Amino acid sequence: MINSAHLSSASWGTLASGDPVQLFTLRNAHGMKVAISDLGATLVSWHAPDRTGRLDDILLGHDTPAEYFAASTYMGALVGRWANRIAHARFTLDGIEYTLDRNDGPNLLHGGAAGFHRAMWDVSEDNGALVMRLESAEGDAGFPGNVTVQVRYTLDDDGTLAIDYEAVSDAPTPLNLTSHPYFNLTGQPDTDIRGHVMTIEADTFFEVDTELIPSRRAEVAGNAFDFRQSAPVGARLDWPHAQLARAGGFDHCYVLDDMPAPEATLRPVRQVARVYEPGSGRELTVSTNERGLQFYTGNYVEGIVGRNGAVYRKHAGLCVEPGAFPNQINMEESERERVVLRPGEVYRQATRYRVGV
Repeated sequence: MINSAHLSSASWGTLASGDPVQLFTLRNAHGMKVAISDLGATLVSWHAPDRTGRLDDILLGHDTPAEYFAASTYMGALVGRWANRIAHARFTLDGIEYTLDRNDGPNLLHGGAAGFHRAMWDVSEDNGALVMRLESAEGDAGFPGNVTVQVRYTLDDDGTLAIDYEAVSDAPTPLNLTSHPYFNLTGQPDTDIRGHVMTIEADTFFEVDTELIPSRRAEVAGNAFDFRQSAPVGARLDWPHAQLARAGGFDHCYVLDDMPAPEATLRPVRQVARVYEPGSGRELTVSTNERGLQFYTGNYVEGIVGRNGAVYRKHAGLCVEPGAFPNQINMEESERERVVLRPGEVYRQATRYRVGV
């Protein structure tokens, strides 16, 4: 049991396996609180004030651990070993072909059916931060190497949730981690995110094929994908664009930079996106040291039963997920090597979600 000024814990129930599940709550000096579970290192809720000071939960989610374990939407989960898709659930590394878990048609999605989102994480506290750790054995979902992952959650008084990832491996392996919260800044579960105003600092994005695998880089200029100047999400969803029709909305990776840095750790953490909800006054900014940002508009949540029995509609939440490019392990060699973690190296990824008014 953890109890401090900034972090507390409580029992949250059990899974069908009998595993007990805990809920950990980070608090800041202004009443903001973020609840995180050791099941999937999952962001379960985030209570944040609007312009009048009213606290609402700005994340989509479920009521029980069993619902999270059974769900296919990855709400709030830490996903790995590979966030997003790997085409045909296979890749070749150092001359060896690996076959992975196919859980999205012929492809691997978010680490496979038994990915990090369904794992029980070990938990500790470090100076008010919540630290979670997971040992992923060689062969998990077909990936090589024994991988140790650590994620650190810190909630600052300015409303910033810092998520810092580290990982090591005893054999070469692809690794791409992200967190998958669905935000709705209205704090009202019966609404959608069409009125949210989005900004993304990117000139290009990846178009996708019929299986939502990147097919080519494209310019954002002059089309629905251009969020370099703030634009309402709903107006852009209504644009006649073949890519939006194919994905049922936005489910595309934006290219944040093409810096030739050999190590991701050399890239600075910088702001890459902003979301504003006019009704509540809430604003979400996203900062990262990653090269990609997946923008997803909750295209497949319609009919999902969420917290307090709420039935979500299409586009009930949006995700802005920093990470590597989808299927990057199967791109040209220069891109492949950027996402391979080798023995003696440390994978590091930093994400900052800041909520204010």
